[in-house]
Amino acid sequence: MHKCFTMSKQEKILNFNPNNPAQEGSNIFGLPFNREDATIVLLPLPWEVTVSYRAGTAHAPELIYEASHQVDLYDPFIKDAWKIGIFMDNINESWLEKSMHLRNRAIQIISQITASENHLNNVMLNAYYQEVNEGGREFKEAVKQYSLKVIEEGKIIGGVGGDHSTPLGIIEALTEQYSSFGILQLDAHCDLRKSYEGFEYSHASIMYNALKYKQVSRLVQVGIRDYCDEEMNYIKNSDGRVQTFFDRDIKQALYKGKTREELFEEIVQELPDNIYLSFDVDALDQKLCPHTGTPVAGGFEVDEVLFLLEKIVSKGKKIIAFDLNETGKNEWDANVSSRLLYRICNMVSKSNALG
Repeated sequence: MHKCFTMSKQEKILNFNPNNPAQEGSNIFGLPFNREDATIVLLPLPWEVTVSYRAGTAHAPELIYEASHQVDLYDPFIKDAWKIGIFMDNINESWLEKSMHLRNRAIQIISQITASENHLNNVMLNAYYQEVNEGGREFKEAVKQYSLKVIEEGKIIGGVGGDHSTPLGIIEALTEQYSSFGILQLDAHCDLRKSYEGFEYSHASIMYNALKYKQVSRLVQVGIRDYCDEEMNYIKNSDGRVQTFFDRDIKQALYKGKTREELFEEIVQELPDNIYLSFDVDALDQKLCPHTGTPVAGGFEVDEVLFLLEKIVSKGKKIIAFDLNETGKNEWDANVSSRLLYRICNMVSKSNALG
């Protein structure tokens, strides 16, 4: 995916022309940085074991990387943003292979539980459940250990998925570094199911699992428009720990004359000073990422998301880590996601006063 450079970071900046097309051997966005001199380290998360509707997100990190070489580097919010130093590591092929193997196991389980009420008595299916759930735990631990190394180096970790189960290891790593932080979740789904289809580390359970950590002081969900009774009850019984801005409520407030400025100000006020950003691209209008794992009608335009994130940064909130997940296996989806990823990286860096 990339080759090593021997120049210092400052020498790379002096020798780099942001107006040129991406050069052979460059890293993500055509940038010249490596792991050592980067401020933001992106970890590919090629994993989609428990996807419940449409597969393909495990291949998104590679497609986003390829699409990123078409991204122009001028950022209207941050001058010379490219100098920050963004680096994306190589894709771990063993993770991808394990995901494909366990995905096959999950498919076998799902086909049985939709056909029979007595599936839990099936010895083979129970063994498959154990294998899938243990695989999810091992993946989470591997992501955690990688993330801890990045954080201990004084850098910012960002996950590039993969389905929405993938960032749990990053969140767990943060619990060992921060006594308290909140999560901003941009998503069409609540992801608050205790275990979806029996899978402990399901993409539909990521926020339920994240809230097991006492360090996660608050979850602010934005754009939610597809959820079940179990999740609604969880929100109502959370004593304010979960604050959900439903897509329907946002749209109706706009129809009645409230401005986006006012709406987004309300969202920012719910956030603590330290924030983990988890961005499921199905938060967007489906035309932007139509091949996402579980698409839902409705959602945001790109500029609406960027306006919200810029407001968060302008208010002095600190984005301590982040993920971008659920991009589909499609060139257009990767194109949109790569551009969002660049802007997010820049705003994360600015929120940390790094560069």
